[in-house]
Amino acid sequence: MRASVILVALVATAHADTFTIEPGQDEMMDGGYRGTIHLVPQLPEGRYKKHRTWVAQAMKHIDAFFTGLALPDPAPYRWSGVTFKFVRSVGKHTPSAYATSWAITYNVEGSLLTSEAGVEETIFHEMFHLNDEAHDGWSSKHLAADYAAIVKQCGTKVRCLAPYAPNDTKVRASGTYYAFQPNNGDGVHEYAAELAVRYWKEQREIAAHGKLAHRAFKCGPAENARAWKALVDEFFAGNDSVPAC
Repeated sequence: MRASVILVALVATAHADTFTIEPGQDEMMDGGYRGTIHLVPQLPEGRYKKHRTWVAQAMKHIDAFFTGLALPDPAPYRWSGVTFKFVRSVGKHTPSAYATSWAITYNVEGSLLTSEAGVEETIFHEMFHLNDEAHDGWSSKHLAADYAAIVKQCGTKVRCLAPYAPNDTKVRASGTYYAFQPNNGDGVHEYAAELAVRYWKEQREIAAHGKLAHRAFKCGPAENARAWKALVDEFFAGNDSVPAC
């Protein structure tokens, strides 16, 4: 498949910007704890056609979420005009996706991309990376101290990390939370993206049910409250429908 082929843009919603899909690059990727990974271009066609549908649906839901937040103009968070570069990992199922320069590279064989819900959560995670990047690496400057203290205290011990973990995604090989997985680039970036996913989940749960089934993240340790407030103020204009602790 030629890497120069570009698909016609898909429209997420009637009023959102279009997003495009195109084949990614043939590359040998240094996957950190995952090892070296061979990625090849793979458009969402044939047996992979469902991924096109899942991405379109996820973008529609994400657009509806941010439209409901009524962010100021200009918005502190961007969620449209993203390019999706589709690839297939050879012999592995990682990484599910990665993001840079307003493009999300999407692995049709990714272990987290086996359902509509998994795709939606992964895209939200990766979209935060793009915004973090656009805010001049915000997470490294504002969350790093608390993150380093948590890692120093807990290492990769799940029981110790549990109160601090923003999301429940774990790395199969190590068994620890993805937000605290060693040898995964700058770990605080992943922690921040998982924190953004937790924000998205809690806001949607409050909207749907009027309450949370579990304790709010910000109502855990003091580090959680500081990270939550910093993220909400920077990226979501202070919008937080979760009741005070």
